[in-house]
Amino acid sequence: MTFLSSILNESKKHNYPFDHWEYNNALSEEAINEIVNADIPDLSEHNLSYDGTRAIDGGAAEFREGIISGGKAKKFRCFITKKNAPEYPNLVKFIKELQSEKVHKTISKMIGKDLSHSFVRVEVICDREGFWLKPHCDIKEKLMSGLIFINKENESESLGTDFYNEKLEKVKTVPYKNNYGYLFTSGPNTWHGMEKKKILKERRCIQVNYVTFETDWKVD
Repeated sequence: MTFLSSILNESKKHNYPFDHWEYNNALSEEAINEIVNADIPDLSEHNLSYDGTRAIDGGAAEFREGIISGGKAKKFRCFITKKNAPEYPNLVKFIKELQSEKVHKTISKMIGKDLSHSFVRVEVICDREGFWLKPHCDIKEKLMSGLIFINKENESESLGTDFYNEKLEKVKTVPYKNNYGYLFTSGPNTWHGMEKKKILKERRCIQVNYVTFETDWKVD
């Protein structure tokens, strides 16, 4: 179990500016290749620009809260579902690992939240030049949040996620290193985002969540 091995053997807890864990080598090379090759539309080709949120094309708040019918953002977002699962067999293996009792119980102990009735949500992301993400705290429905970065284009390590203190001052950037990730649980003052930075080609990653709302992937 690649993810579990990473969490148990290659992770480190940090307490500032809020509790979070960084970990290494969580994905197989096959899963990484699926992320690299995922077809994510380029906003510039649709006369759209980033607005500091993930719902970059005007998707409604309902979409961000997990209501599938809410908003237009879904056509620009690549969530792994049972419908597109045949295109991503190795990411499905990763999801099944996240669904496993051994893994979700391990994460539950780490973050201090019960994940036994949760659902897994995984999204492939490809951010391009112009992307930024305003400082925010995740919705309470996200019991666990995090990204795993895929840096195959020799992009700057500064393209990782920025963490902020209670005054919304940037105090840390998780490095944008290949197959390197972080996780935390939603709560007050878990401020994170990404300042506007130079992206030469693309910023690939996957978003990994355990959530309270229904997805195709209920934990075991």
